[in-house]
Amino acid sequence: MPDQRITSSAGEPALVEPAGGAPEPVASSSFDDVPLNRFHLRITALTFGANFSDGYQLGIIGIALTLIAPQMGLGSFWQGLIGASALIGVFAGSIVTGWAADRIGRQRLYMLDFLLIAVASLAQFFIQGPGELFVLRLLIGFGIGADYALGPTLVAEFVPRRHRGALLASLTVLWTVGYVAAFFFGTYLADMGGDVWRWLLASSALPAIVVLLLRIGTPESPRWLVSKGRLTEARHVVARFIGEQVDFDAFAAQHTDQRRAAYRELFGARHWRNTAFGVLFYNCQVIPYFAIYTFLPLVLVKVKLNGSGFMSDALLNVFLLLGGIGGLWLIARISRRRLTIGSFVVLALSLGPIALWPGAPAVLLFPLFLVFTFTMSAASNLDQVYPPELFPTELRSSGVGLLNGMSRIGSAAGTFLLPVSLDGLGFAGTMTALTAILVVGAVISVAWAPETKNLALD
Repeated sequence: MPDQRITSSAGEPALVEPAGGAPEPVASSSFDDVPLNRFHLRITALTFGANFSDGYQLGIIGIALTLIAPQMGLGSFWQGLIGASALIGVFAGSIVTGWAADRIGRQRLYMLDFLLIAVASLAQFFIQGPGELFVLRLLIGFGIGADYALGPTLVAEFVPRRHRGALLASLTVLWTVGYVAAFFFGTYLADMGGDVWRWLLASSALPAIVVLLLRIGTPESPRWLVSKGRLTEARHVVARFIGEQVDFDAFAAQHTDQRRAAYRELFGARHWRNTAFGVLFYNCQVIPYFAIYTFLPLVLVKVKLNGSGFMSDALLNVFLLLGGIGGLWLIARISRRRLTIGSFVVLALSLGPIALWPGAPAVLLFPLFLVFTFTMSAASNLDQVYPPELFPTELRSSGVGLLNGMSRIGSAAGTFLLPVSLDGLGFAGTMTALTAILVVGAVISVAWAPETKNLALD
């Protein structure tokens, strides 16, 4: 007779009964080395929400403001404040929620943040003035920032280390998908004029509601439960969602000696270098990214492509998407350290000639800008992969939240300073300054970037 299998609740084989023989238990395995199962994919997919929403929110507000500003008579102050409001919220939400999640757990906050995003997104439809819109987008940013601290932490603490990099990197791809979706959807509806901006802003509530509903039933991180001494709950989560084959006693022994860590330990002797590296590498990426792509029309004018209009914008968005997908392959094939250093080098080499010879023919400058766009999008996958791997369980959410929050300071600074720099330093000087930031990122990575690929998380 053929073999018969009895499966565990997670869908993995628990017993195997050969023909004519007694059932034989499958050998126990490490929590970090179990086969990838449907729950691992589900927890990753549920975390896509924050990244898609962040990209969509950033893309849609730029288009909506072109309609809101003339209708409400908004000056540059309100336009800049509303444009930066979500970034301010992300900063606060990442740091506050990251700290809280290491103390009260990840799961409850993982549900509440998207409730906040859904309600605030829908409420944008009814705003009557810029102040209301600013507050709502601040709340949306807070919810997104909270999920930036929680989502990668949960994914990293659940998935096997062999697949951790690819699954975490896929989160960044969804940011790009959200941004590109907002560009095409917003561009399509913007020509309708009138109050269509209300529908554009409120449209971000739909994915938030879907994610919120799908997150019902998400379990708490077993690593966090064990670190708090809640072994029975942790054993139940592991058995139900990961599988009976996990050697739970060995897993628990790895984490039960953990203690409650003070936030200041991120800056102490044991962790300061990883904290400093994370903050600096992250900012050296996002400052050029947000500065250039927030004011992309100005940059395209300088590289003589403003006349191409929609086609040049569309091509750059396609390269952003292709870069994000290509980054998944690079994350799986290349070590974290090599990818970080190499991407900074390619970015500096592709942006540098644009800075040194801004008057060159477009046929030379635009291909360089496409290389820059592809590489920046690919390298951005590291922003979700590296942070959870830099810190232990008792500080992981705090560390991830800190890095994401501090990156938004760089994002806001780059966004605010680019037009100021263009006026003061000119295009060549501004691009030179951004190239210098990329060079600094390469130097920091050579000096401090740790290798965390295939690391068993503690």
